[in-house]
Amino acid sequence: MPMVVTLIAAQGSEEALRTAVAGLRVDWLGAGACDLVGADGAAVRAAVADRPIDVVIQPAAGRRKRLLVADLESTIIENEMLEELADFLGMRAHVAEITRRAMNGEIDFVAALNERVALLKGLPTSVLDEAAARIRLMPGAPALLATLRRNGVYTALVSGGFTVFAEPVAARLGFDRVIANRLEIDGGTLAGTLALPIVGAATKREALVSLAAELGIGLEETMAVGDGANDLPMLLEAGLGIAFHAKPAVAGAARWRIERADLTALLYAQGYRDAEIAAAQP
Repeated sequence: MPMVVTLIAAQGSEEALRTAVAGLRVDWLGAGACDLVGADGAAVRAAVADRPIDVVIQPAAGRRKRLLVADLESTIIENEMLEELADFLGMRAHVAEITRRAMNGEIDFVAALNERVALLKGLPTSVLDEAAARIRLMPGAPALLATLRRNGVYTALVSGGFTVFAEPVAARLGFDRVIANRLEIDGGTLAGTLALPIVGAATKREALVSLAAELGIGLEETMAVGDGANDLPMLLEAGLGIAFHAKPAVAGAARWRIERADLTALLYAQGYRDAEIAAAQP
């Protein structure tokens, strides 16, 4: 099966990419991305290992996917929202360490989630708006979603985080579907619990599979992106499952990873050219 090797430079590293491909047969997708023609993928990966360049090697046929399932935190947004909420308690560092271990697969995701949510008990619901005001979109997220939407791709935001944050982000970027956990409220404060069922790793994989069936497409026509251990099952199931700036255990297990570039890398990996990429900035 013919394969395509795509090189994608980190922002500001276009010159490093041009140097890396000097003398090779290149199809430029943009100033910072190109396909190599007839290249040995393994040799290319080894050659650019120390450069700020990501390498995606995949079958040349069927590169453009018809479904995207994306994680929210540290993927579509830069934040980890439990850490933002814990900041109001002076417990950011403590919660961040639990998050790190859970996302690297060192401890059970659901148990770690319940443990962190329990710490929020009694916080006034006003902190939810304050935390939401801190949300920062991941670079490339607006262009990614606008371009996919323009090309008729169905998009779903499936998060182990919370609807109170996921739904506004999804509306802002134009996701078609949102699946996330719901924080329970007790009067005007957080109850420290989640409504059941809890969205975890199995939910994410099941969302990918069920949405593909609903759309009448094969799994090879799907794409998934995420950074944590709870994303890995859907990354391994998708036709193109990309570990994005992922935790070490996830990056090591995923078939594809983006470690240096922003989210527009998901477009270049599918063969989109600069002229086709939307410049929308919600």
